[in-house]
Amino acid sequence: MGHVFADIPVVVLAGGLGTRLSEETGKKPKPMVEIGDIPMLVHIIRYYRSFGCKEFIVALGYMGDYIKSYFEDYLRRSGSQTIDFTRGEIAPIYDHRGEDWTLHLLETGHDTMTGGRIKRCAEFVGQRKFFATYGDGLSNIDLNALLDVHNASGGLATLSAVRPPSRFGRIEFDGNQVVKFDEKPQLGEGWINGGFFALEPGVADYIADDAMRFEHEPMQRLAADGQLAAHFHKDFWQCMDTLRDVKLLREIWDSGNPPWRPSSRKGANGV
Repeated sequence: MGHVFADIPVVVLAGGLGTRLSEETGKKPKPMVEIGDIPMLVHIIRYYRSFGCKEFIVALGYMGDYIKSYFEDYLRRSGSQTIDFTRGEIAPIYDHRGEDWTLHLLETGHDTMTGGRIKRCAEFVGQRKFFATYGDGLSNIDLNALLDVHNASGGLATLSAVRPPSRFGRIEFDGNQVVKFDEKPQLGEGWINGGFFALEPGVADYIADDAMRFEHEPMQRLAADGQLAAHFHKDFWQCMDTLRDVKLLREIWDSGNPPWRPSSRKGANGV
């Protein structure tokens, strides 16, 4: 079924250190690593926007000022401006022709864990259902299907279960005859949490403080209480944990038809 996504805010966790990508994250936060000259964070926002989402809350932490500066410059580049050198004045931006979404850049603490960031964002969102995702993963997940599962479950939280891509190829044999060869398939076994959550405001009650990881005690308690459902996503999903992952995502983007590009999705609004 269709959903009114404009009423559902999106939380993006963008405050981690990204230590396994130190070659990139020494200069910028992990969600600002570029894939095709576009920061990962912008790829994520545009994907959600293609479903109709218009309000985004970015949970800042490590190098949050970098993200603020980027989007301040982004706004300046997307509109007209008058600079009066005689008076030494800069007029406000006008004739804005950029994106049609609202961005809240929320300071959630340098050392805050994922649970603490979600709790702070949930309090900011108020009594509204919201999406949440990590700032380092891309997918072509169907948000309509995710919400269908979430609403049908009646629970507080729904995660997207994914099968990670293999680091190596997979070969199937009949005797010594190769009958199937996949270069880097999505694995047929082993579901993991791929992020891309649908959450109710009540999840904040499961998070004690800033030091709590959402993936540990909160999700364990949600599961034990029957409040955690799963949407099984069997198509494209890729995290960005290592330089190998960055290289792969850039190669997919350069191929010309990345699965997460809004125009690649049937029925996309287009941005």
